[in-house]
Order: sequence, then C-alpha cells, then structure tokens
Amino acid sequence: MFRILIYLFSIVIANVVTAKFAPMELGLFIIPYGTLFIGLTLVMRDMVQNRFGRKKTYLLIVAALAISAITSHLLGDALWVVFASTLSFIISETVDTEIYTRFKLPFVKRVMYSGIIAGFLDSAIFVIVGIGPLGLKYVPWELVPYAIAGQWVAKTLMQLIVAGGIRHFVIKLGIYEPNISDELSHKTPQQVRATR
Repeated sequence: MFRILIYLFSIVIANVVTAKFAPMELGLFIIPYGTLFIGLTLVMRDMVQNRFGRKKTYLLIVAALAISAITSHLLGDALWVVFASTLSFIISETVDTEIYTRFKLPFVKRVMYSGIIAGFLDSAIFVIVGIGPLGLKYVPWELVPYAIAGQWVAKTLMQLIVAGGIRHFVIKLGIYEPNISDELSHKTPQQVRATR
C-alpha cells in the first residue's frame, strides 16, 4: 500500500511544483521542476506492478490519471495543458507498463528501458501538444527539441537515481521481493494462464 501512496503522491507533487515554479533553464534546455518527480512516478509505477501485477497497475493508472487531471485543473492550469498532461500521462504510463511487462531483466534495467521510452513520449507529447506549437505556443518550434531533451534527460537521471537507491535500500534491508513476472516465468503455460 505504501508504494501506491508514493506513486499517487509523486503525481500530485509533480503537478503542484510545475504550477508553482517557473521552469529551470539550463542554456537552451527548459526543465519544469515537476519533471524531477515524474522520474519518481515512473519508477514507483514499476514497483507497483512488481507487487500487484499488470491488471491492478492499470486500475491504478486510471486513478492516477483522474488525480493528475483534477490536481492540474484545481491549480489553475489552462484546459489545454490539462488535456496535454492527461494525454501524455496515459500514453507514457501505458508504454512503461507494457515494456516493463515484456522485458525479463533485473529491476533497474527494466526500469531504465521502460522509463527511457516512456519518459521521452511523456516529454514530447506534453511539450508539442501542451506548451508548444500545437498548444499554448509558449515554446516555438525551434526550441521544441531543447524543451523535450531537457525534460527527457531530467526524467531519465531521476529514474536511475531512484531505481538504484531503491534497489540498494531493499537489498541492504534484506526485503527483496521477486517480480511477479519472474515468478510467472518459472511456471508452465497452463499455470501462467491460471494466474491472469
């Protein structure tokens, strides 16, 4: 239950921080501060799936989507930004879930592979549709690649830090929990179908 609360809370915090603080500008790169929490969100989504499986994770993604949209709207974001945020969230979380499900690798590698792609999609869709040329036009076409790259790199670094930290913490405390998909890989096809 604790990991579900962190997952949902990180989404709310990302929205609040993005709404309250101007983006960080590192040269040409534009990085909303809330982006740093999206890296945590993607890792926690993977941890939720580890514990509860794919089907329950999709139910939580729907709940998280509603919480994200409501929070964004209550913070006064333009409806177009709420729409772009919702669209980027549902696509990136779905992609993250499906890639994480299919890769039979150690936790940190699965998190990184699924998160790199999901983070890129989240960044690209939000920038282009929300604040870029197809949305509110805060970011012109010539700066779109820098805005996407800045967000993507920040999300990827945060995922690496969070995933590595969690793995180290879990191993140190001796509370390792096998992935549900790892457990399924040792079963016969009939046993796997019976668990889904």
